Amino acid sequence: MFQTPDFARDMKRGEEPAVDALLDQAFANTAESRLVGKLRKSRAIAGETVLPMDGQIIGYYALSYMVKPKGWLCLAPVAIHPDVQNRGYGKRMLGVLTEWARLTKTPVVVLGEPNFYQRAGFSSDYAKNMTSPYPIKNTLIAGVDHAPKQSLAYPAAFQS
Repeated sequence: MFQTPDFARDMKRGEEPAVDALLDQAFANTAESRLVGKLRKSRAIAGETVLPMDGQIIGYYALSYMVKPKGWLCLAPVAIHPDVQNRGYGKRMLGVLTEWARLTKTPVVVLGEPNFYQRAGFSSDYAKNMTSPYPIKNTLIAGVDHAPKQSLAYPAAFQS
């Protein structure tokens, strides 16, 4: 079905329906597309990145502004089209993000499967001193070179 992906890029206006469809397919439900809709509506999204291939969007991630600490970002959701999962596209997209976070010293927090996110450059060791409304064992961070002692507060869209 798909050939070779293009370069990841910022999502363009008008691509929201394609992203929502990708999220619904990748997660087999509408929870993530509803979350993104709430984040967009509340203006909590700092940026949305897509991975196009053959005129379709096959990869996506969103960065949102953390409520606390100020200046930190959270990564969610991340999706790759089911037909092209396990080919390394997600890891490569996130590898570029974690390198950006490292170079700019912008902390990016993610809640998810540690093995996957560690391979993309996130650290669970550096997240160990943080407190969060979500399990710390599934919390990872990029963009730092130590284990900051911080209390995390996510955008309201994550609580509803």
